[in-house]
Amino acid sequence: MTHARATIRTMGLGLCVLALGACTATSPKPAETTQNGRPPGYLAEPTQLTMAEVLPAAPQAGSVRYEADREVFRQTRKLEGSPRWALATSDVKTDIPDMLQDFSCSVGVSLDSARLPRLTQVLKRVEVDTDRITGPAKKTNQRLRPFLIDEGNICQAKDRLKNSFDYPSGHSTWGWTVGTVLSELAPDRITPIMLRARSYAESRVVCGAHNLSAIQMGMLNGATIMMRVQMEPAYQADIAAAKKELDAVRASSAPMPEGQCKAERALITPVPY
Repeated sequence: MTHARATIRTMGLGLCVLALGACTATSPKPAETTQNGRPPGYLAEPTQLTMAEVLPAAPQAGSVRYEADREVFRQTRKLEGSPRWALATSDVKTDIPDMLQDFSCSVGVSLDSARLPRLTQVLKRVEVDTDRITGPAKKTNQRLRPFLIDEGNICQAKDRLKNSFDYPSGHSTWGWTVGTVLSELAPDRITPIMLRARSYAESRVVCGAHNLSAIQMGMLNGATIMMRVQMEPAYQADIAAAKKELDAVRASSAPMPEGQCKAERALITPVPY
């Protein structure tokens, strides 16, 4: 919400109180949508941040990094059917309600998107920014996914991935972005939140959908994009409102089941390769 809109809304509420003696604040006007139905991102000029120049170029055939990627892919195929493989399969989902559930143990309460509309709106807008900045970096590098280089099963349909590029990982970028936002809202939980963001990225290696180098640079990609987004006044205003919302949910909700969260932490703390 811009300063001008905030002033107008405040004046309106003041008039309502004077006229009626009481007034119920209405929900903020939703962010204007783009042609495809998504809200606008926070960055008016996302091309100012060129991640293809920030990130090192993708590994080339014959290099140490390239061969390390191949070895990690081959070795992690043995995880198929394990609990860590099951988590990687679950982590394929990127919709905001799914992401919030994925991070529930790390925050300490169930994160229901229906109860968190302001947070959901923030995530919708930063998702637009990450997509617009990550796409050109992928196109510049044109790195093949690991299963197109070496044979091996992966945890999702290969046909859905084979025509898209590997580096940097969009899933890892997104997971790190969600973790960064949640850490701003619940700084007392930053350690478990960012552990879950790391494990979300590592799930892409376990799955076999991305190379190790791609998820490492995906996390750096997400951190850099969010550094720029955090400078925007609109983001700062939205994140302040989302923090009040999440604080209320945390205060009124039962904690996540202790056994479930201990089991998750035990599963995601070790590096799976």
